[in-house]
Order: sequence, then structure tokens, then C-alpha cells
Amino acid sequence: MPRSLNYKHLHYFWAVARWGGITRAAERLHLTPQTLSGQIKQLEESIGVALFAAAGKRLELTEAGRLAYSYADEMFSLGAELGDALNSLPEGRTQTFRVGIEDAVPKSLAQRLLAPALALSEPVRLVCREGALESLLGELALHRLDFVLSLRPVPHGLNVRSYNHRLGESAIGLYRAQNEPGPTIAFPQGLHGEPLLLPGRDSPMRAALLVWCETHRVVPHIVGEFDDNALMKAFGGAGAGIFPAPLAAREEIRRAYGGELLGVAEGVAEEYYAISNERRVSHPAVRTIIEAAPATLANPLAQPSKKTKTRH
Repeated sequence: MPRSLNYKHLHYFWAVARWGGITRAAERLHLTPQTLSGQIKQLEESIGVALFAAAGKRLELTEAGRLAYSYADEMFSLGAELGDALNSLPEGRTQTFRVGIEDAVPKSLAQRLLAPALALSEPVRLVCREGALESLLGELALHRLDFVLSLRPVPHGLNVRSYNHRLGESAIGLYRAQNEPGPTIAFPQGLHGEPLLLPGRDSPMRAALLVWCETHRVVPHIVGEFDDNALMKAFGGAGAGIFPAPLAAREEIRRAYGGELLGVAEGVAEEYYAISNERRVSHPAVRTIIEAAPATLANPLAQPSKKTKTRH
């Protein structure tokens, strides 16, 4: 019985098994489901065993499929590590550094966190992709990104082989437009009844802020909720209400949105992570970013005590 392997077909099989179905894998591989299904059928015919079995509308790995997946996962992971190691060698030429940035990360903080990579002795061409974390992790799994900058670690239950590297945290401040009329607000009691803008319901910062308000017996008037943090800041800068943002981004808030700091939501902190395909980071740009991050995020106004961290 022939057992020849087409490694392109094997990669397609690996992607379907990893992403849990033909349709999801086809989206990430930029193929039609029909094409992908046909390629996997050719692989099964070439090796003489079935790798998937139908379970209702889903596909499940057969015993042979589970064995094949364990080998394929190791093969492609090792191949990616080899590519990363070769790319990290000094060549006297510009290296392309591909970064995924979760769309909730403040732009000024992303720039400051990534800046050390551009100061390396070897020239770097920075390529940034912004989007939802799950989508970026898919690109990372396919080695189209070198690492992902995120406010969250890899979500539990997501079948992605990747590693979290905690960069640090920033305390959360509450801001309002500098030209907003009205008396000075006593902090935090003066927030009672004031208009407040909040991140969307999926934001861990939102939950932590509501706990903080309850602890201080403050009941603000919530006038807006935003999945896009930049849009929330734009409304806050226009005077729509008080809004939260990291202290580490205080200068951006002042310059870009005209926001002044009212006070610190003590105990509330936003965390930052670098997510990579390597447990021990070998890419020099990622290593440099991780090493420089604590100093970048440090802020003398942040004096956290009992933390209500924005964790998932």
C-alpha cells in the first residue's frame, strides 16, 4: 500500500484539524471549502487511510487522523521555529518584522512598546496588522506574524499553539475634556451622577471599573458604551462624558483628545501581553520589546494596592 506524502496536502489537513472544520480552515488559507476538501481527499487516497469521519455536520479525526495530526503539528511547529531562528541571524540586510496588534490596544502605547525593535543594530522593516485577537492568533498560527501584542493572554479553549509573555500593566485613569464647563470634580465621590463612557461589555476593564465604582459607592450616569476604545476617547474628548484610559497613555489623551486626568481608579489595571509561537523567544526584535516593556509602561502616578486586574 503506497504511503507517499504530499506535504502541501498534509498542511491543509493540519489546518482543518487545528481550526475545527473545513470552512474555518478554508477562510484562513484563502481557499474554497470545495478545493480544501478535495485536497484532503487526495491525501487520504495517497496514504490509503481515512483521516476524518463525519459526525453529523462535523468532522472528527479518526485514530489514524489523530496520529497524523500529532506528527504534523510537531513537523510544522519545528519548521516554523527553524524559520524564526534563520530569520534572526544577522545578514546585514533589512529584516521584515510582522506584528499583530489587538485593536483594543491604545495606539500610542503600541508605538512605544514596539519602538525598541526599530532601534536594533540590524535594520528592521516593521509591518503592523490590526484586528481582533482571535483573527490575529490565526495568522500567528500560520506563521504570517512574528508575534501579537494584546491586552489579553490566549483565550482558554482556543486550539492554538502559542505562548503568553506578560509585558506589564498600566493603572487606569479617568479623564474628561479640558474645556468641559462646570466645577472641579472631587475624586472619586464627585463622579456620582456624572456622565460616564465605558468600553463594551466584552472589555475586562469595564467589569473592573464597575467593581471599583461599587466599592467607592459611586453611581455615575452611563451615557455610552464603545467596542472601539479610540471612538470612546473621541467622544470623551468632545465632552460627551468622563472616560477611562491607561495612565501610560496620559500624554496621548491630552494631546490627541484634549483630556485631563481627574484621578486614578486605584486597583484597576490593564495588562499587556506579547504572544508568540515560541516558549523561549529567539527573535531579537520580540526579545527587545519584552525586555523594554516594563520601563515603557511604568508610571509614577500608578500606585496599585489590591488589584482588580482586567483579566479574562
